[in-house]
Amino acid sequence: MDTNIQSEELVIITGLNTGQDNYDYSMTELEELAQANHMKVVNRVDQVIDRPNPATYFGKGKVAEIAEVAAANHATTIITNDELTPSQLRNLEDETGTRIIDRTALILEIFATRAQTKEAKLQVQIAQLQYRLPRLQTSASQRLDQQTGGGSGFTNRGAGETKLEMDRRVIKRQIAHIRQELSEISKSEETKRKQRVKSNIPTAALVGYTNAGKSTIMNGLVRRYGTSDEKVVFEKNMLFATLDTSVRRLTLPDQKQFLLSDTVGFVSKLPTNLVESFKSTLAEAAGADLLIQVIDYSDPHYEEMMKTTAETLKQIGIDNIPMINVFNKADKTEIDFPVLEGDDQVVISARQEESLDLLVSVIRRHLFKDYVTMNLLIPFSEGQQVSYLNEHTNIIETEYQNEGTLLKVEMSQEDAQRFAKYEV
Repeated sequence: MDTNIQSEELVIITGLNTGQDNYDYSMTELEELAQANHMKVVNRVDQVIDRPNPATYFGKGKVAEIAEVAAANHATTIITNDELTPSQLRNLEDETGTRIIDRTALILEIFATRAQTKEAKLQVQIAQLQYRLPRLQTSASQRLDQQTGGGSGFTNRGAGETKLEMDRRVIKRQIAHIRQELSEISKSEETKRKQRVKSNIPTAALVGYTNAGKSTIMNGLVRRYGTSDEKVVFEKNMLFATLDTSVRRLTLPDQKQFLLSDTVGFVSKLPTNLVESFKSTLAEAAGADLLIQVIDYSDPHYEEMMKTTAETLKQIGIDNIPMINVFNKADKTEIDFPVLEGDDQVVISARQEESLDLLVSVIRRHLFKDYVTMNLLIPFSEGQQVSYLNEHTNIIETEYQNEGTLLKVEMSQEDAQRFAKYEV
């Protein structure tokens, strides 16, 4: 028997339909989030109602029904589609006799499991503690699972501590301590970003919904245009496969270079505390010259995903940055690809080389639109200048004359100023 199936936690997903347009989609997403957290969804319970019950979220009769469905399916956990108040959480748990976690807690559990770097782990820990602080009065059986190790006295113990083991004062002290650690890490990362800006290399950032194919695009471009020391990033067909921002330097055949970053994916109802915690991680996107929004074109809800991405970018203060839309996974649809639509939209499959080349052509047009073409005459005695041009610019023509090397060169504005004295 498959031991992985044996170890899956059996859960019921539940939600309130108060008339929102995307209710069914958000419930489908909730199931996918549960699966991403290694849970097995064995049933779903919905209630159509005007507004949540302040005490129990669901109506009294529905609470009894949920308890019966959970018992009949041997479910150990009930997941709600919205974030619950501390009293709703406590009352639901008491009345159903079952572990209750809301959408926010579920996402936090996933992030805690997936965080790899020290920065990501600390960011998740802050979000977990902030979520937990007002919920210290929930019943002793309530847990915030998957507390991660690294810093601030946390250990990899699986289940979190109960309210009896951690009071408000301790939590606030830990939050302050973690924030100090994050501040030091952020200073180091900011120094690296400033160095990249100083290098005058343009930057592009992949943004978009989780599991839209950002990491697949990153790896495809790294394999085609990266150097041997540029490593591929982790990719897997699941929500939030990676939380850490990766930056890679890519060199095109004409010697143009740019930095490409792969950022954490978004999801609807992403917890506010988590968004706040990950602002520093998303600083790569905030400082980019170009945003590349990756969209899963095969998903019938891709328009809602685009809306969520726009709202999340606005929430973290990223605006007024040029953006191109990449409709990915076209190989899973009946739509022709690769196709360029206007100046800023492409339809591709990230696993096809022709698609990646089309994408790069669009990125190139945006990132290098200010490049200029100049004719330069470099004296033979200054061969080091020719070597620089060969390595950092696009040399279109070369002609050897009595006075030196005549070059027709495409280059950045910065290099154009540097070589202005050689222009003929």
